[in-house]
Amino acid sequence: MEPQEQSLTEREVGVLLEALDDEYKAVATYEQMIADFGPIRPFVNIIEAERRHIEALRGLFDRYDLAMPSNPWPGTRPTFASVADACAAAVEGEIENATMYEQLISATHHRDIIEVFENLRRASQDNHLPAFRRCTQRSNEDHDNHQGHGRRMRRRGNEM
Repeated sequence: MEPQEQSLTEREVGVLLEALDDEYKAVATYEQMIADFGPIRPFVNIIEAERRHIEALRGLFDRYDLAMPSNPWPGTRPTFASVADACAAAVEGEIENATMYEQLISATHHRDIIEVFENLRRASQDNHLPAFRRCTQRSNEDHDNHQGHGRRMRRRGNEM
């Protein structure tokens, strides 16, 4: 890769570290969910996407000759009582992720960083968030059906 003509400000280095930390946290969170509930979708799909996000950020760290810290999050993430709870937490995490990227984008003028951040935000909002919302809905419907609160049968016979 070509060396960058402009170096990064301390703030820009900070935003790269913040983005990386958030992606690391997402991987560790989804690893915990997979450990708790098994290799189910959407966790197994999205964890791979999060790993690709880390690789996209690694490209920026390499381009700007920055040391890339290791992931501090494994083994520190919460467990959830149900898949529905895990998916609901993931929905919140993806919403927070998009907000974070909006703030980080405004903290740099480097087009390459902005493009990576926009791509990561778009993946979160357009792919991950809808998948976790579907998971939450599906898990809640499954729970309701198992609790006897499924569809009600229409009464036949005494119709007017």
